[in-house]
Amino acid sequence: MLLKSIRYSLDELIYLLDQLSDKEYSKSCEALSGATIGEHTRHILEMFQCLENGYENGILNYDNRERNIQIQTETEFAKQCIIQVKTGLKSENKTIYLEQIIDGLAIRIQSSYYRELLYNLEHCIHHQALIKVAVLQFGNISINENFGVARSTIEYRKQCVQ
Repeated sequence: MLLKSIRYSLDELIYLLDQLSDKEYSKSCEALSGATIGEHTRHILEMFQCLENGYENGILNYDNRERNIQIQTETEFAKQCIIQVKTGLKSENKTIYLEQIIDGLAIRIQSSYYRELLYNLEHCIHHQALIKVAVLQFGNISINENFGVARSTIEYRKQCVQ
């Protein structure tokens, strides 16, 4: 179910990118403090890429992202990266150690691949909510009403309707 939800969220992102020109994708949004849809998309993808890159040796550091400008400026390249992320998703859970430097001190925390996948899904949805704000500046874009909405919120809304 987790992998299915991640693929669905990433497919929603592809659907959005299919509707944007590179110019729109790279356009600064005042409501996002000048950030672009492309920058948020890059951030989503690079977090997933970090997890994929750390899977084999079991050590993950989200601060060691590539920060590839091409992802944030070219929709076609970004879509290729999304497809690679989807293809790279592993079905086997395993222990992973999350490393980070906080206030100059290196820390290492035990986690798991599935826990980090869940984190990345929630992180993706959070950034999709921000992307949705930027999309509002374009009148010709169609996105699902649940784009950028947490799965728990969607379930809660369904219960309220019944």
